Amino acid sequence: MRVDELFDLSGRVSVVTGGSMGLGFQMATALAEAGSSIVLCARNYNKCAEAATIIAKLGVETLAVSCDVRFRKDVRNLVMRALEKFGRIDVLVNSAGTAWAAPPEKMKIADWQKVIDVNLTGTFICCQEVGKVMIRNKKGSIINVSSVLSSVGNRIIDCINYSASKGGVDALTRDLAVKWAPFNIRVNAIAPGFFKTHLTTSVIERRGNEIINLTPAARIGGDDDLKGPVVFLASDASKFVTGQVIAVDGGYSIM
Repeated sequence: MRVDELFDLSGRVSVVTGGSMGLGFQMATALAEAGSSIVLCARNYNKCAEAATIIAKLGVETLAVSCDVRFRKDVRNLVMRALEKFGRIDVLVNSAGTAWAAPPEKMKIADWQKVIDVNLTGTFICCQEVGKVMIRNKKGSIINVSSVLSSVGNRIIDCINYSASKGGVDALTRDLAVKWAPFNIRVNAIAPGFFKTHLTTSVIERRGNEIINLTPAARIGGDDDLKGPVVFLASDASKFVTGQVIAVDGGYSIM
C-alpha cells in the first residue's frame, strides 16, 4: 500500500470528545483534512456546532452533539447519534478534559474528584461505549489524550489531580490495548507537552519563558503539532502500533 493510502481516512468516521476548541479542535481538523467524517462532542452545544460548521468547510460531513463524558447516558446518546447518521465509528479521540490548580496539601477532595471524573472516568466510559461498537465491527482505533505531566514531576503547575488522572489514562491505554487487540482494536495515547489552550493560557503567560527553557525544542506547542500524530494513530499507517503513549512535547519529558 502506498504511503498516501496508508494515511488516507476517506470513508471513516471519527468521534472527537472535547472537540469544540483547543487541542481537540486541532485534532478533529487534522482527521477531517485526511478525509474522515467528524462527530464533535462537548458540553457546550453552541460552541460544538460552530466548530462542526468550520470543519465541514473542509468538505467532510460533520455532526455536533452535546455530551458530558462523566455521564454514561450522554455518552450513549453520542454513540447512538453517530450511528444514526453514519452507521459506524472507526476512530475515537478522547480529548475532553479539565484541570484544577491547588497545592497538594491544600487540594480539596471535591476538586480532586471532578478532574478524575472527567479526565479518567470520562475517558473510560467513552472507551467502553464506543468500544462495544468497535468490538462488533472487529476494527477500530482509540486515541486517548494524556499529558507530558503523566510521566514527569511537575514544577510548573500545582495540579496533582490532573497529573494523576493522566497517569491513569496511560495505564488504561496499555491495558485496553492488550484486552482489545484480539478484536483488531488499537488503543494508543498522545501525551502533549505545553500548548496554549484555555486551560494553560494563564500559566504560559506567567511562566512561559521557564517552560521554553525546560523544553529542548525551545518553544510552546503550535497549531499543527498534533495533526501528524493523530492522523498517524487513526490511520492504517499505525496498524501495528498499539498500547503506546507518544509524547508530543518538544523533548520536555526527556529533560
